[in-house]
Amino acid sequence: MEIKQQINDLKTGQESAITPVPKPVELELVHLFDKLRAVKGFVFDVDGVLTNNTLLATEAGELLRTMSIRDGQAIKWAIEAGYHVGIITGGRSEGVKKRLTALGIEEYYSGAQEKWTPFKSFLERTNTLVSEICYMGDDLPDLPVLRKVVLSSCPNDAVTEVLDICDYVSPVPGGRGCVRDIIEKVMKLQEKWPEY
Repeated sequence: MEIKQQINDLKTGQESAITPVPKPVELELVHLFDKLRAVKGFVFDVDGVLTNNTLLATEAGELLRTMSIRDGQAIKWAIEAGYHVGIITGGRSEGVKKRLTALGIEEYYSGAQEKWTPFKSFLERTNTLVSEICYMGDDLPDLPVLRKVVLSSCPNDAVTEVLDICDYVSPVPGGRGCVRDIIEKVMKLQEKWPEY
């Protein structure tokens, strides 16, 4: 195709052999920063996000989980800065509930077989919108909420279906600080991260 024809095609908007290539990385970064700026609340799954997705079964039949202290500290700072923070989990661990409510989390939904219904309750009770919430999940039950929030996020060891749709994939695995990572990014961008 001749250069004159290509120029004419560009002027008239017709397809040609030379098509400008969009820069998705630049656009995505701007889009991500806008989403980070919009966040007014966080909702987290427990197993695989606040924990490392493993259980230790004791001889007495107790199921034990480990959590990152740094995740807990970031949750406390977020609440102190005025963010709404909620938990939606399929589990029913009283130990997990005790730990998270001690951090100041008031919106705690356990035994959730599906997550959209408790998420709607969180929105109503906190008077927030889906366009203001960052949700972090790691598995298939999290997908309905992840698809609707302003900022979908996950740890780097989430299942493929979750990794494929999230706006932000933390470089940190579940239970090792991924919650702190996303909270810190939001709060620093909004200039609400504590300074010591």
